[in-house]
Amino acid sequence: MSRDDALDDLIARASAHLSADPPEPGDPTSNPRGDHDLDSDDAFVPPGPHRQAAVLVPVVPRDDGLGVLFTLRAAHLRDHSGQIAFPGGKIDPADATPADAALREAHEEVGLDAAAIRLLGYLDPYLSATGFLVMPVLGLVDPAAPLRLNPDEVADTFEAPLAYLLDRSRRRIESGTWRGRTRRYYAISYGPHRIWGVTAGIVNNLHERLFP
Repeated sequence: MSRDDALDDLIARASAHLSADPPEPGDPTSNPRGDHDLDSDDAFVPPGPHRQAAVLVPVVPRDDGLGVLFTLRAAHLRDHSGQIAFPGGKIDPADATPADAALREAHEEVGLDAAAIRLLGYLDPYLSATGFLVMPVLGLVDPAAPLRLNPDEVADTFEAPLAYLLDRSRRRIESGTWRGRTRRYYAISYGPHRIWGVTAGIVNNLHERLFP
């Protein structure tokens, strides 16, 4: 599939299967996801109230296809330090919508201007084991938009091909011990990078939503 065909297909699928509006709190149709989906023990579902957060899933059209932008979080951060993530963070009271929070955080972390991003719709909320309810929003990024990394938050960035990420054979289910219990989570290897946990779970949900 050519780059233009892949882009047209992504836009069409997002229009058909993603919501332009975030689910209201408590909306039973919001279908919160999480790594707990892979476990049968409800003890892994963190109790509320959950901390509200939002991330941008940035797709960048390149000459050789569609890329997805990831960040490597700075090592000194309190939450998820050193991990691969999407641009994003906590929703502030001044943010009118989760998408506004994601756009603000993308600007603060990697210097992306909101004017360079076309929002395509919301994925399902993702509940992390640490108690964050993350609202992901899919966006198309102007490939000419420059990045200006904030070293206080982001150590580096890289792009992975969307087609690679949506190849189910690339996703593994791994396990590890967390707070004395064995937990399972999604993981994706791409070159030297290991995408896992919440970020890989959101990639899995992106696949589920675009290809129901």
